[in-house]
Amino acid sequence: MKTFISYSHKDASVLERLHTHLAPLKRDKIIETWYDRDILAGSDLDNEISNKLNNSELFLLLISPDFLASDYCYNKEMHVALEKHQTGKARVIPIIIEPCDWLTSPLRALKALPRDGIPVSDWINPNTAFLDITKELRSLAQEPIKKTQTPEINRNTITNNSQTRKYRVTRSFDEIDKTKFRDHSFIVIKNYFEKAIAEIDHVEGIRGHFSMASSSSFGCTVINKERNGLASHLTVHQGGTFLAVGDIYFSYTENAPEGSANGYFSIDTTEYDLFLKPSIFDHQITNTELSPESAAELLWTSFIKKAGIDYD
Repeated sequence: MKTFISYSHKDASVLERLHTHLAPLKRDKIIETWYDRDILAGSDLDNEISNKLNNSELFLLLISPDFLASDYCYNKEMHVALEKHQTGKARVIPIIIEPCDWLTSPLRALKALPRDGIPVSDWINPNTAFLDITKELRSLAQEPIKKTQTPEINRNTITNNSQTRKYRVTRSFDEIDKTKFRDHSFIVIKNYFEKAIAEIDHVEGIRGHFSMASSSSFGCTVINKERNGLASHLTVHQGGTFLAVGDIYFSYTENAPEGSANGYFSIDTTEYDLFLKPSIFDHQITNTELSPESAAELLWTSFIKKAGIDYD
């Protein structure tokens, strides 16, 4: 299938990674991709793009805030793609690469990739997201194109691309603020691990398990079947009790009791924000002011490395 890739140039790094994952499909002659960087020097840019738009059978739209903000991507390339999709002359696949307000656009009527329309940037390992995309494309390329009904695009709609300034105000934080931040941080880390375990459990050669031990602690296990079943265990506790080592502490053992730890995160403040300060006993720390999301990623990376697993 002749495939047109529409994207914002600000998302060029994502496009490059997508091309890497599409290589097997191109090698198997399932798709033939084209995007504006393939235009030869000296060519008429608009005529070349229009020609490719008119002759393509599959449109991959890399949806991000920058794509929606681009008049050319949104009102030109996406409009032509949806017109061809409506008449059954082509198929349009939105690929959600970053969180954005795409569900208010005509694309809401289409099945988006990766799975469940979860943005690529929200996956723990983006390679897993791209793998999901390529598997779907391989299947879709074998299906006949059907005429569908897609809401009309409003060509007069222009997304405001101006950047809103964010102001910060100095403040002081009391113990209630810190308690609320500890509760929030534990939930963020718990949700991160639950999602990451579900994701990694679909990777060939790896098994993962997540369980809540109580409302304030959870446990995880990953097994690397490619390393003779090498396993890594983790127990995470929320602090706040007299046995607590830190505000959030953890042990690389299964069902570790309260008070035992291989590391912890303590809450600290600047004059603007609360943050988590990490202390992992077997790990060199470069960033000592972490958001709950960054703390979760740091702990996840340390955890899976003990099973001989890493990711890009």
